Amino acid sequence: MYLEEETSKKSEVISCIFSLKEGVGALAKGLRLFEEKGINLTHIESRPSRMNNDQFEFFINVDASCSQALDEVIDSLRTQISGHVHELTRNKQKDTVPWFPNDIQDLDRFANQILSYGSELDSDHPGFTDAVYRTRRKEFADIAYNYRHGQVIPRVEYTAEEKATWGTVFKELKTLYPTHACREHNRVFPLLEQYCGYRQDNIPQLEDVSRFLQSCTGFRLRPVAGLLSSRDFLAGLAFRVFHSTQYIRHASKPTYTPEPDICHELLGHVPLFADSSFAQFSQEIGLASLAAPDEFIEKLATVYWFTVEFGLCKQGSEVKAYGAGLLSSFGELQYCLSDQPKILPFDPDKTSLQKYPITEYQPVYFVAESFEDAKERVRKFAATIPRPFTVRYNAYTQSIEVLDNRQQLRNLADSINSEMDKLCEALKKLDEV
Repeated sequence: MYLEEETSKKSEVISCIFSLKEGVGALAKGLRLFEEKGINLTHIESRPSRMNNDQFEFFINVDASCSQALDEVIDSLRTQISGHVHELTRNKQKDTVPWFPNDIQDLDRFANQILSYGSELDSDHPGFTDAVYRTRRKEFADIAYNYRHGQVIPRVEYTAEEKATWGTVFKELKTLYPTHACREHNRVFPLLEQYCGYRQDNIPQLEDVSRFLQSCTGFRLRPVAGLLSSRDFLAGLAFRVFHSTQYIRHASKPTYTPEPDICHELLGHVPLFADSSFAQFSQEIGLASLAAPDEFIEKLATVYWFTVEFGLCKQGSEVKAYGAGLLSSFGELQYCLSDQPKILPFDPDKTSLQKYPITEYQPVYFVAESFEDAKERVRKFAATIPRPFTVRYNAYTQSIEVLDNRQQLRNLADSINSEMDKLCEALKKLDEV
């Protein structure tokens, strides 16, 4: 059972996943345990288990007021019907370290714990009354829902209407990139056209783009069915994994989308993930989130919002856009570099407290001196996060190393010494030329 208590006071819901061996009456026995304790289930879904072919997993939402009784049900699932139970974060105490993924395959555990799924659209969404569009969205959601780490991302046959929507966005944004986008974005974009099928009449495939990113910086894409919690999304960045949508905005409003879509992901995010400095900066934010208390997750998510999503940076005597929300919005890309919004220097301590709107242009943007400067500032900010250890990403094993003992520190020192020896050797050879 994977448990995560949402931090919003409005929801007061605990989301759980438990797995049971397939058999007659297995689910009935499990649900009876909840019923006997008077636990109110507000939502339930089922799916084949990702870990065992002879088991099924059940996703449920539980009223947070039943938290104490839920502990008894967990014990009963373990002892009475041998249910698979694994707790992540719930009833977070002051001294409790929140669960975080240790291995890249651990991302499978929460990739489907999304805030919305498939055809579940808000009433103000452009596609809310379009049954065909809602069905199509569910098709994309199902692809992501069944995806596991290491698999090839399924290719999608986009419709003529979807390609036309992409083409409208692609054409308008490409005219602005030379004058409004940062040099890193403009350096990579032609490579995406050359190697990944970026064209006005073609929507690139996530698998092709993911392979390209891996060859550049080690970043990779993973399809996602909807919005993840801030903690889960940021955790993916720690592994250089970006959870990407695969669907496209509604054709009736090609220049507007109320949520991230493939235009936002591929035109806004992907070019910068192919830049080594920006990739490292993004991963630093992800690493800072691991085991961080909830209040710091909110601050890190705000820092992410004003950098990776809506960041500006100085380049020479000019200010350019590097945030994906800007680089995928024709209107806001022009607005952000006009004299209308307020521009402030990037300072994580202050930026992390800034309130922001989601459905309108930002009234405030933060400008970084450079990616390197922003990365160093985020590192210093991360050092203020209260947690009993430091973490680092091991790219060889694709895992998180917790630096909480002397042996771990010795291993790190050996690794650093080896790299320093290579650096000194290279410098010596340059001097001999």
